[in-house]
Amino acid sequence: MQSPWRILVVDDNPDALDMLQALLETDGHEVLCAADGESALALVADGPPCDMALLDIGLPGMDGFKLARALRQLPSWDCTFLVALTGYGGDADVRAAHAAGFDRHMLKPAGRRLLQGLIADLRASDAASQPARERRRAAVWRP
Repeated sequence: MQSPWRILVVDDNPDALDMLQALLETDGHEVLCAADGESALALVADGPPCDMALLDIGLPGMDGFKLARALRQLPSWDCTFLVALTGYGGDADVRAAHAAGFDRHMLKPAGRRLLQGLIADLRASDAASQPARERRRAAVWRP
């Protein structure tokens, strides 16, 4: 069995947040949850970096793009996988996500199998021999 990951989930929809937390915890991951960007930054500011962050784009206040940029500025977060989990799926949305520092772009909803596949894909890319930032760049993740 793979070791569990520390995962930040940020979504302003409480039902989506609860569902993602339950799905990830079922697989043994440590899940940190926040409903907005400011709360997410406060939650992770003094702790160790997460292995992955699932961020909604359409957040109130600080949107997911700004949050991704802010997370990338935190010590040790340069190697965290940032995943845009959003309803915005056009080509311009994908380009904007990558410009903001996201490693993957996924459309909602995300079920358990999709999340498991994503984590397996990220683990495999992390094990590759390419430099960290290069191996984490991909256009859109598809199962």
